Order: sequence, then structure tokens, then C-alpha cells
Amino acid sequence: MTVLVGYIPNPQGEAAFAAALSEAQRRNEDLLVLNSPREGAAVSAALAGEGAVEELLARASRSGVRAHIRQEPYTGELADRIVRVAQETDASVVVIGLRHRSPVGKLIMGSTAQRILLEADRPVLAVKA
Repeated sequence: MTVLVGYIPNPQGEAAFAAALSEAQRRNEDLLVLNSPREGAAVSAALAGEGAVEELLARASRSGVRAHIRQEPYTGELADRIVRVAQETDASVVVIGLRHRSPVGKLIMGSTAQRILLEADRPVLAVKA
């Protein structure tokens, strides 16, 4: 089994990675870090650089967890991508980071996290920074 974490290099992504690493240790499972930019984006703040990827893998290794990174671009909605990867890898849990949003922001913008929580067919651990 695998612990899947949706990772973006920001405080929410760091909180999600830390929680996922802890879950992988506790469950004695591998860790899959999904860090995918939107396909066709010339520049993406969501994509972790090579140094950041190496640091994530080193942190996992120091914790005794075998980690893998997937950075393939995605099309469509990120929530669909995360749910699909969770099914493909038979993830035991999906870990995501949450950011604060106003009620109006939630209404207008929708929520990737909310879709993952509602559509995933396995446990989802949502953490705040």
C-alpha cells in the first residue's frame, strides 16, 4: 500500500508532506508525492524544483520511508487527477493541504480539496499549515 500526498511547494504543501510522511512511517508504507503542473503551463508555481524534490526525498529517507515523486502534467481538474492516482496506486490514504478561504471565496471558486474529500473512495487526511 502507499500513502499519497498532493504536494505544492507552499506552507500547505509542506504541512501535507509532513503529515503524509508521518502516516507512511506509522503504516510502514511507501510515500508517493504527486506534484503535477497543469499541462501547457509555461511556468507553474505548483511545480517543485529539482532541489526541493531532492530535499523531500532526503527527508523521507532520513525517516526510513521509501518515497517516489510523480511530476507528470495533468489536464482537466486537479481533484480528478489526485483521485485517479489514488485509485491507480491503491493508496491507503490521501493527504492534502488546506488553505483558509472565505465563505464567498468557496462559493465562487469551488474547492479542489472539497472535491477530493467528496469523491475519493478511500480515507482523506486534510491538514492546515
